[in-house]
Amino acid sequence: MNVVVCVKQVPDTESVIKVKPDGSDIITDDLKYVMNPYDEYGVEEALQIKEKFGGSVTILCMGPSRVVETIRTGLAMGADKAIHLDDPALEGGDAFATAKALAEALKGIEYDLVLCGKQAVDDDLSQTGQTLAELLGFPHASLIQKLEIADDNKSATVHCQVEGGLAVLDVSLPAVLTTQKGLNEPRYASLPGIMKAKKKPLDTKDLAALGLSADSVGCAGSKTIITKMTPPPERAAGKVIEGEGPQETVPKLVQLLREEAKVI
Repeated sequence: MNVVVCVKQVPDTESVIKVKPDGSDIITDDLKYVMNPYDEYGVEEALQIKEKFGGSVTILCMGPSRVVETIRTGLAMGADKAIHLDDPALEGGDAFATAKALAEALKGIEYDLVLCGKQAVDDDLSQTGQTLAELLGFPHASLIQKLEIADDNKSATVHCQVEGGLAVLDVSLPAVLTTQKGLNEPRYASLPGIMKAKKKPLDTKDLAALGLSADSVGCAGSKTIITKMTPPPERAAGKVIEGEGPQETVPKLVQLLREEAKVI
């Protein structure tokens, strides 16, 4: 069974994010980048499917040359090959423009399933997987916490998180599914895996190879535009309530909540 996993490189969640003075973007100097955490669950699930049914796992990633490090991480985990979409015209796109490029890259590839992280931790849009499914004309399910592939590899049963419980769906394959925490526990790349990753096939495609025009992808092809970024307001200093035990501190707390915070 052949599985394609769409991954994105994002700033490490431990990085200190600063907005440019003009609010046009974040300052990327000296940022550490990693594979989007939700995409890691997609890679792990694809590897488990391969171990059970055979086939191959392909990493599909879009971005500048630095994303090769993230691609190699997926290959070191056990993926067989990768496709890197690298063209300046592809940069700065929203979920629609990104999905359009990914959909075009999937043409001519043999696959039974496409996995994406439920969202990227940098923009938190949670739209690329759904848009990709629509462009491909495939069934789609989000927030999966359990995946069972039928023995004939033509359908799957998925357990999806919904408010207050789980929805159990049957989907025909090929399909696009988005993964999240709880689906599995992503493996670490082993030293032999890291060494092997350097020799695995990595196909780089630019805009010409995709057959797309520059005005249909990236910023030019986006349906949404970020007009300005602003950092969150700084938190006010906390207040310590002095007193001997709850008999003294609780009345003071109630008074502050009523008169200053005005929440009661």
